[in-house]
Amino acid sequence: MFVGAAILTCLGVFVLIELQSILLPFFIAIIISFLFLPVFEWLKSKKLPSWLALTIVMILILLLANVSSLFIFTSISAFESALPEYQQKFDALYNSIFASLASMGIDVDGLKTTISSSSSMSFGNLTSIATSLFSSIAGIFGDFVLIMIYVVFLLSEFSSINRRILVAFSADKARKIVDTFNDIFNDVRRYLVGKTIINLIEGFVIGVILWAFGVDFYVVWGILVFLMNYIPNIGSFIATVLPFITALFNYDNIIMPIIILVIMIAVANIFGNFVEPKVFGDTLDLSPILILVALIFWGYVWGIMGMILSIPIMSMIKIIMMKFDATRPAAILMSYNLTRFNKKNPAESG
Repeated sequence: MFVGAAILTCLGVFVLIELQSILLPFFIAIIISFLFLPVFEWLKSKKLPSWLALTIVMILILLLANVSSLFIFTSISAFESALPEYQQKFDALYNSIFASLASMGIDVDGLKTTISSSSSMSFGNLTSIATSLFSSIAGIFGDFVLIMIYVVFLLSEFSSINRRILVAFSADKARKIVDTFNDIFNDVRRYLVGKTIINLIEGFVIGVILWAFGVDFYVVWGILVFLMNYIPNIGSFIATVLPFITALFNYDNIIMPIIILVIMIAVANIFGNFVEPKVFGDTLDLSPILILVALIFWGYVWGIMGMILSIPIMSMIKIIMMKFDATRPAAILMSYNLTRFNKKNPAESG
């Protein structure tokens, strides 16, 4: 049994990697479909034919994609062209720090060797995650036609699945299936829409803050915050450190960059510890070890975009598993905060 499970797991990983060019756009299309489904349903509620409502939604997606791509590619170009200059500034700052330490009588040779061998200290290496991320985004736009085709089929499918279930099964069984499907559908949509809106607001707020302080590439860092906040802890850290390093080069003192860093950390904590729990409840409550494993697994399978999608995918899986008695124990094991389960099952709390 163990051997069979291992073989199936290896086969599944192989399929995910080999079919990345098909499956990754499909998962992105699922997210886009959930985001725009309320608009599609609202248009149909206004007595518009499905084909016309779908056409309007697709035009809206195209407009937003074009505006987004303009901002993203312009920001990427400006960011990459300025990297050599920032590399020089980083090297100068790096050398000045060790010069100051040496002037205080501290032996810096061993420290330099340790830092260099462990981190290959350079601004280019520190920003490699950001540039790789933006390259992945550029690759997504290359699959835009395929994503749009998926979105058309998914929106059409979502709007008719309930009617087909009612026809395919007896009334009682059909109603139970429809209710379960609607619960899953509504919870997943609530998570994806809510998480995307919160990330968008936080990215905008951080971008405005950095703009107000005169930090370079505030648009880039706002986009980075939006995307990286799909990755718990690690993503927020990266989205905070890189703007802070940029701020160090924009000011001749350390005070203002530290103030900017404190403000960014405060904003991240407000959204992460107050806004998201209020909006999502236990939907985002995933075990820390599960988050780590998911990041490693999906990062290995689909790279940085896989890491961004890993938590939405695991949250969707958890939501679905919670709806069925057979898989609910596994969904509980995926959680970290068991308070609400203990309240419902006091006999199990001991």
